Amino acid sequence: MSKILIIAGDFVEDYELMVPYQALLMLGHDVHVVCPQKQSGDYIKTAIHDFEGDQTYTEKQGHNFKLNQNFSDYYPEDYDALVIPGGRAPEYIRLDDKVIDTVKHFVESNKPIASICHGPQVLLTAGALKNKKCTAYISLKPDVIAAGGDWIEPNADATNAVVDGNLVTAPAWPAHPAWLAEFIKLLK
Repeated sequence: MSKILIIAGDFVEDYELMVPYQALLMLGHDVHVVCPQKQSGDYIKTAIHDFEGDQTYTEKQGHNFKLNQNFSDYYPEDYDALVIPGGRAPEYIRLDDKVIDTVKHFVESNKPIASICHGPQVLLTAGALKNKKCTAYISLKPDVIAAGGDWIEPNADATNAVVDGNLVTAPAWPAHPAWLAEFIKLLK
């Protein structure tokens, strides 16, 4: 089975962290979750985003998620795949040089990368979306295009996943079935 790294932070989207983490564990993968400036045993707060008919999602506090790996001493070369969930966390974890260097390692090594919702903010900061087909939460469309990505519009119910080589992206948590299924195919 694969050794998978998830990079998250405070106010990561709850479903976009919890569901892939638990599903990948259930399939027998070794999954480590890290957060800049935090260590194994520390907690991060999650946020629950919902689609309730407003112009954008609503946000409520979610759960406390216990990290299981030290940020200070993980090494990207020890992992087979990378997951970057969405929520509020991507907007600030992308400011950490180690996070960006980690993404670059996975891109250069052509290892599987899965990112959802606002997670592609980290990818575009690392230059990982240039000439790549991808989708994300709709508000990231201008950012993806400005970063040289080939924007694929989310479908009406945000359930589609886009695959381009080693990269799997999705617009939001309703896409979990398609997004995780495509990511799991890349792990084989």
